[in-house]
Amino acid sequence: MSYRIIEKRDMVHQVHLMKVLAPDVARAAKPGQFVIIRIDEQSERIPLTIADYNVEEGSVTIIFQEMGKTTKQLATLKAGKELQDFVGPLGTPSDIEKLGTIVLVGGGVGVAPIYPQAKAYKAAGNKVIAIIGARSENLLILEDEMRAISDELIVCTDDGTKGHHGFVTEMLQKLLERGEHVNRVVAIGPAIMMRAVASVTKPFNVQTIVSLNPIMIDGTGMCGGCRVSVGGITKFACVDGPEFDAHKVDFNLLMNRLAVYRNEESISLKKHECTCRGD
Repeated sequence: MSYRIIEKRDMVHQVHLMKVLAPDVARAAKPGQFVIIRIDEQSERIPLTIADYNVEEGSVTIIFQEMGKTTKQLATLKAGKELQDFVGPLGTPSDIEKLGTIVLVGGGVGVAPIYPQAKAYKAAGNKVIAIIGARSENLLILEDEMRAISDELIVCTDDGTKGHHGFVTEMLQKLLERGEHVNRVVAIGPAIMMRAVASVTKPFNVQTIVSLNPIMIDGTGMCGGCRVSVGGITKFACVDGPEFDAHKVDFNLLMNRLAVYRNEESISLKKHECTCRGD
């Protein structure tokens, strides 16, 4: 069985939206889950968070950034093309319930996975405050969509081209300091950003959830590649997560493991680029 791409859209530089026809996945998908895709029989398997899903249409939306060989190859595909594998939904869904005030923090492409959570938290009757950030205004994604479903949207850019000039953590700190009663913070983005969010919320004793992105191969807990340390206990992000208590995650170990195959990834990308140029 193959999975047809029914929409492909370039969002910002090297970030793309792809809607894939996958009715079985769409029917079962919930916020916080992910899929593992394979472009063709020769491709590697990569995990991508589900950014949206439409049961009636039978579609699942993924948003991805060109980083390595496979995401760059994926970015070349147009609507009408097919993917070899589109396995999911995988992972434990987000714990969505009516709590009060939820703050969702998204950094870079991390805004994509907080979007379905924002919709779900809002539908459950919560007040939703979203803080989204990027290096520059031209790299912000889903700003209009997040504004439409949030009670308050705070935009941050590293270079000050839009919204707050600085990091998302700075605005989160101000939000907590102004006395806003926050019941839960959900942060998704680069590991270093999620670690910073955890540092900000811990003194305020606010429950904080992060979605981890370790190296992942099979997505079923068999390979052990996605192991992380949470509260001193080894967990597997693909089946125990991807969401965990931010205050218990060993972020230093996570970031070290993310860098393990950096050299091999660079070599693979260079080979791919040489092949594309015909070198």
